[in-house]
Amino acid sequence: MKQFKVQSFVLVLVAFILGFSEFLIVGILDDLSNQFNVPVATVGYLVTIFAMVYAISTPFITVLIGKYNLFWSLMVMMSVFTFGNGLSLVAPNFIFLAISRIVTALVSGAAISIALTFAGHIAPMSKRAWLLSWVFAGFSIASVFGVPLGTWISTNFGWRMAFLTIIVISLITLGLVFLSLPRDFKQKGSSILGQLALFKDRRIQIGMLLPMFNLAAIYVFYTYLRPIVTHQLHFSTQLLTVLLFVFGIASIFGNRASGKLTEGWGLHAMPTVYIIQFILLIMMPILFNSRWLGVGVLMILIFGMPLLNSPIQIHFLQVAEQNYPQSIVLASSLNSIFSNFGIALGSATGGVIVSSLGMHAVGPGGAVYTIVTLGLVIWLNQINRNWQRNGIVTE
Repeated sequence: MKQFKVQSFVLVLVAFILGFSEFLIVGILDDLSNQFNVPVATVGYLVTIFAMVYAISTPFITVLIGKYNLFWSLMVMMSVFTFGNGLSLVAPNFIFLAISRIVTALVSGAAISIALTFAGHIAPMSKRAWLLSWVFAGFSIASVFGVPLGTWISTNFGWRMAFLTIIVISLITLGLVFLSLPRDFKQKGSSILGQLALFKDRRIQIGMLLPMFNLAAIYVFYTYLRPIVTHQLHFSTQLLTVLLFVFGIASIFGNRASGKLTEGWGLHAMPTVYIIQFILLIMMPILFNSRWLGVGVLMILIFGMPLLNSPIQIHFLQVAEQNYPQSIVLASSLNSIFSNFGIALGSATGGVIVSSLGMHAVGPGGAVYTIVTLGLVIWLNQINRNWQRNGIVTE
């Protein structure tokens, strides 16, 4: 049991440092804009670039490494990740910084996919939803401690020191991975085409669109969270760090609630979540007239953002284990892949909206994607009910 707790901590730490690196840009948008003399909206596209590279590269890398030892694959991915952040540390201009973010994004998706696969491997069935929700919570913990810490470091010591902090934690994580995780873990051998057979399943086809549109709806506004808090809601820079911390706490509670949700209603609870989300997003311009009401709206939306994580991850894993055991790593990667497609879509949409309509329009813009998500989850639940009628349980 002690070994399981240590291994669980290491997997959460992997998720934390990956999340810290990915989300840091949100907290230092203004500092990078001033450093490189480019508009904030342009810096915001770093989020889009990272997410697109992450989403496109991950399926190729996970399929290629699927037949190899997953322990050493994770070590390689985390080493390249550390190197990519080192490039960001020394970036002399905006183009170089963008390239460094591409290097980091190339391996981040594969790294978290392997970590999630390890979580499913080391956890007893009764602890699986618990550990998966905690690994996802690692990203939220990055929001609570990493992004505010990075923002504070950037404000007081310069943004390069924020990347140096990431590098130090990455090296510590590499050492802990080396010392704690099992070294003989491989999935069932298969050809590349055999692994890709997973995509023929309608439950996968519809399911993988859910995290994409879920996060697209949120990232229309979340990419611009710092300017929203400071410019729209008129909070001081000093209070910004505190509010980012509070929002991160809300996200952690959302991830923990996601694990509990998996043990209960699972995906069947999500339509209610998206109806509430739609109402809040469409009403955001009015609700932001009161800055503390605006903070409350942001907290509820950020709490709801990760609720899908554990139910959809369990859905993917169970479909793969029952019908496509050669595709476990690929199945583990789908949530993160399509979440990042959603981040790219949402942040790009947010950039267009901010440039053409202004910051006040990001809420209604995100509400459009929420409607799509609502339709998809209702459709997936119906498909799963049809499979259950045939005696196959998928959630």
